[in-house]
Amino acid sequence: MESFFNFTTLENKPTYTLGKNERLKSRKAIEQLFVTGKSFSLFPFKVVYQKLVSTDQASASSEQLQTAFSVSKRYFKKAVHRNRIKRLMREAYRLQKNELHTKLKEQATRLNIFIIYTGKELPEYQEMYNKMAMTFSRQVEDLIQEQGERKAQIAMF
Repeated sequence: MESFFNFTTLENKPTYTLGKNERLKSRKAIEQLFVTGKSFSLFPFKVVYQKLVSTDQASASSEQLQTAFSVSKRYFKKAVHRNRIKRLMREAYRLQKNELHTKLKEQATRLNIFIIYTGKELPEYQEMYNKMAMTFSRQVEDLIQEQGERKAQIAMF
């Protein structure tokens, strides 16, 4: 007899959450990210990221994708505006992060990302969503390219 709840479909359903463990909060990790990380700009974002290889159990059990968001005080003097932009960024990120998360699981790597809003005007949500999608596609391309380079190096030996 079939039960009322079908747990197999619930387990396979993607989660669209942005929990506490998915946020990049460690001051040391953020400093290391800005010192040794790579960056690219895709208006209105500047993205600083660092790819980390999961080797030991501690890093494998922690979250694979950690992200922080920031908005410049220079262009947005009022905290209300800065908070609204960060809220829009987090929402656009939350809804689109699953593709990047699956790529990271395939490669058994971790990724720290710091996204800085560099625009000078308050954005609309749809614009923010589209630009975040472009940012993620660029990030996935970089991961695929690095994976291909790594396979090529292994094949040479």
